[in-house]
Amino acid sequence: MFHPVSIPFGCKMMFNEVKLKPGVTLEDVEMALGEMCNVVKNTYGGKKGGFIAGQVYKFAGFVSDEGSVGATGSAEDHIAIVTFWNSFEEHEKSHADTAFNEKFSALAKMCSESRELGYDMLWQGDPEPEDADAAH
Repeated sequence: MFHPVSIPFGCKMMFNEVKLKPGVTLEDVEMALGEMCNVVKNTYGGKKGGFIAGQVYKFAGFVSDEGSVGATGSAEDHIAIVTFWNSFEEHEKSHADTAFNEKFSALAKMCSESRELGYDMLWQGDPEPEDADAAH
């Protein structure tokens, strides 16, 4: 459940920004969110449906002055659900399925807004090992 994930180059990334209704807390949605994520990984994982990996984040209230362009202002509190898929088609097929919809509808009842955007991967990388510099 809490282990590193490997993201293959060329996969599709879905970014879902979930805004909770006023008065709804993260604690209120934890069970619905956990059940939904569990259904996705166990029902649509790998060859069963194209799901590669996922992560859930709670907005920490931090907006970077250094990494932003234009007025930074503030951002509304939200949860970000980031998932990785082999294709947009497999994502859409899974999300049209009854098993997913039963769990997502429980979360959706506590949301004021949710929109899921799909992205094509253009780049990925991690730091070179420090001893690689010494070899050159």
